[in-house]
Amino acid sequence: MAYLRSSFVFFFLAFVTYTYATSFEVRNNCPYTVWAASTPIGGGQRLDQGQTWVINAPRGTTMARIWGRTNCNFDGAGRGSCQTGDCGGVLQCTGWGKPPNTLAEYALNQFNNLDFWDISLVDGFNIPMTFAPTNPSGEKCHAIQCAANINGECPGQLKVPGGCNNPCTTFGGQQYCCTQGPCDPTDLSRFFKERCPDAYSYPQDDATSTFTCPSDSTDYTVVFCPNGVTSPNFPLEMPSSDEEAK
Repeated sequence: MAYLRSSFVFFFLAFVTYTYATSFEVRNNCPYTVWAASTPIGGGQRLDQGQTWVINAPRGTTMARIWGRTNCNFDGAGRGSCQTGDCGGVLQCTGWGKPPNTLAEYALNQFNNLDFWDISLVDGFNIPMTFAPTNPSGEKCHAIQCAANINGECPGQLKVPGGCNNPCTTFGGQQYCCTQGPCDPTDLSRFFKERCPDAYSYPQDDATSTFTCPSDSTDYTVVFCPNGVTSPNFPLEMPSSDEEAK
């Protein structure tokens, strides 16, 4: 009887957790391996082309982000490094990634019972991405994307191996990072905005870049390389002599 009661309690808690969680399906359509990362929920997962990873985030989760890492090598203990998006040299991320990395950001069940979510290029760009509700509804609850050839067209002063830095990362300061109050877009932030109008191009780009959905009505998908093919300027997988951690 004690075993049956324990089993029932476990099942009930799992059911409640599932019921009050929002699902994020992360899919890699790129022709190279992406090591997906997610904080504060999820950690990390290797995704070869066509593979998916499902993250269940509890309602109320805030300051969350999902991104892709490229050209990674990890040992059997999950330690190593990535050319872009590295999070302290580990497969299972607990902190944010090192720029440049295209970000899917979200906060669940916030003001007016809404999810707030966006694609951000404030940490630069490394992989094209779509971010979409599974049940779109209304003006601000629809699929968004940043799928332009930003790596190939990146201004020289922002170009780095595997990606394109945001000017805040490269130059710092109030003009680009808005650290001391209001700031305006710059020519360099407009480079990102013209190519990805749905995405944050600088820290105060809220009006055109924040999207909302009713908290209890949808899950979400994040797709790397939504068009399935990329230009030669996008990162290719780095060969490794070690067996990368799955």
